[in-house]
Amino acid sequence: MRIHRFDTASLAAAPWKNGGGTTREIAAWPQGAGIDGFDWRVSIATIDQAGPFSAFAGVDRVIMLLDGSGVRLRSGDGRIEHRLDRPHAPFAFSGDMALDCELLGGPSTDFNVMTRRGRLRAEVRVLAGDSQVGPAAAGLLLALRGRWQLQGGDTTTLEPGAGLWWAQGPAGWHATPLDAEAALVAVRFEEALTPST
Repeated sequence: MRIHRFDTASLAAAPWKNGGGTTREIAAWPQGAGIDGFDWRVSIATIDQAGPFSAFAGVDRVIMLLDGSGVRLRSGDGRIEHRLDRPHAPFAFSGDMALDCELLGGPSTDFNVMTRRGRLRAEVRVLAGDSQVGPAAAGLLLALRGRWQLQGGDTTTLEPGAGLWWAQGPAGWHATPLDAEAALVAVRFEEALTPST
């Protein structure tokens, strides 16, 4: 297993085809997999204008507001109507659903997790205090606010906006905030449970 480090400030931004925003990919697995071939993918998106969200058949999604006024997400059939306006509150939904996105103010920035249904499922938690992140074969940690000390195979410190990810683990961590009002998002990927036959 190898630990990969990243800083969100240095991630390259790719414009959306519809011109409504940009995406900065943090990591995807397998490495180099395209949008149709990943098992999991984590990214940060900036939404600049209202418009449709792309549908991803067979993909489960978790989205979380990082900053900005947020958005309202609506499906055409009315099954989803959600105000994504509270920072650091993960919202899970099916990527099969085509959603319309309405800005609640100016641009907003969101944290996105995608998993291929039937292969993996994602657990997304936001930590504010001393916490254990249980072992997982793959995962990602990102300091949202404040500095964090992580103890796993070794000890490391994450500055705000910095993080790490791993695959082909397992790895587990003890996360300790070093600043007041610190927040860290912890993503764990686990194999999807298959129904018994």
